[in-house]
Amino acid sequence: MLSRLFAPKVQVSAHCDLPCGVYDPAQARIEAESVKAVQEKYQANEDPDFRTRALIIKEQRAELAKHHVSVLWSDYFKPPHFEKYPQLHQLVNDTLKALSTAKASNDPKTGEKALELIAEIDKIFWETKKA
Repeated sequence: MLSRLFAPKVQVSAHCDLPCGVYDPAQARIEAESVKAVQEKYQANEDPDFRTRALIIKEQRAELAKHHVSVLWSDYFKPPHFEKYPQLHQLVNDTLKALSTAKASNDPKTGEKALELIAEIDKIFWETKKA
């Protein structure tokens, strides 16, 4: 009898930790755009002090982009998403690796590759929001 008295009257469920709206691949994209922009500025400037600062900023931004992708993977995407998009695990892994490569490189092509992969995650993310 007590169990019925204290049983929940309404059952709710959510696919993420907080109400939707707190997750967005745009955060990763913005940081990755910064990585690519810094790589381009690095290539266009010979000043050693500027280049040192550029390297520091690029590495910080790449790490932030990796963080945002990791949060999407661990907190937003759930088993039904991975079932519907079986490539998602590999895509996230490839994206994190691409961001690591961009972090270690001054070639804007590496930043562009990371942006392309984040765009794929973004597409899947918004498809899941429609469901």
